[in-house]
Amino acid sequence: MPSFEVPEVDFSRYSNRQLLVPPLAALLVALVVLAGAFALTGTPVPLGIEFTGGTELTVTSPASQSAVVSAFSEHPPEAVRSIPSRPDTYVLTFQAETGQTQAALQDYIRQRVDSSSVQMSLEGLRTTSATFGANNQEFALIGLLIAFGGMSAIVFILFRSFIPSLAVVASAFSDIVIPLALMNLFGISLSLGTVAALLMLIGYSVDSDILLTNHVLRRSGSFYESVDRAFKTGATMTTTSLIAMIVMTIVAYAFGIELLTSIGMILAFGLATDLMNTYMLNLSLLRWYKYEGVAR
Repeated sequence: MPSFEVPEVDFSRYSNRQLLVPPLAALLVALVVLAGAFALTGTPVPLGIEFTGGTELTVTSPASQSAVVSAFSEHPPEAVRSIPSRPDTYVLTFQAETGQTQAALQDYIRQRVDSSSVQMSLEGLRTTSATFGANNQEFALIGLLIAFGGMSAIVFILFRSFIPSLAVVASAFSDIVIPLALMNLFGISLSLGTVAALLMLIGYSVDSDILLTNHVLRRSGSFYESVDRAFKTGATMTTTSLIAMIVMTIVAYAFGIELLTSIGMILAFGLATDLMNTYMLNLSLLRWYKYEGVAR
């Protein structure tokens, strides 16, 4: 059975500038995307109904998707998607209009399902109030900030050196920001499940960055010998996880499991980003620290 081997990379061939430019350019583009989305919509990423409040309707119908949507012409859904494994099933997301209660919105939805000329069968109805959604937003933001802040504090305590610790934190920050920007481009909404995926990314990022930093600062051997050992281990771990996430995303999409599809895509984005940030951004900062910075 063939084994997976990480190809050798001669990092000494590349200057610090050559290694820094790609991850910093990707981070800058991601920040621009998030800023543009915030300016246009008021949020850096699209929010799911767990954070905005709303009603999610699941119906089965032999009619086309456009016909199902036309049945709600008086109050069209905000989003519509079909389930690949169930071609006659549609999921519609509605936001309550100004002054409209969630109960009134549910009454409207049920009435349209029962009285529409389009044949539909109600499979499920899920509602989140706007107040509860706002509370979820607050708790999710606090959770992300606590997780990131706690991670940063542990890194600084662990290495007790500003530049190496900053490199780990900067890499982790970029590992979160770039997937957030890609969520905008791929139309992935922020939900409680995708927040969990972002929290997982913090752990994945810190794991590979600490591995590299620990090998460079605390293991015997030259700088490039330490980097080579860390790269073989870290890249194997990250690539294996990346392949697993890609497979999960494909299978979840085929079976119409939206949450797992979104989680898999976010983790795949983040793991691919982590490879770039760890062995380009973090590595270049560590090399500067070892040879040209305060450690000289």
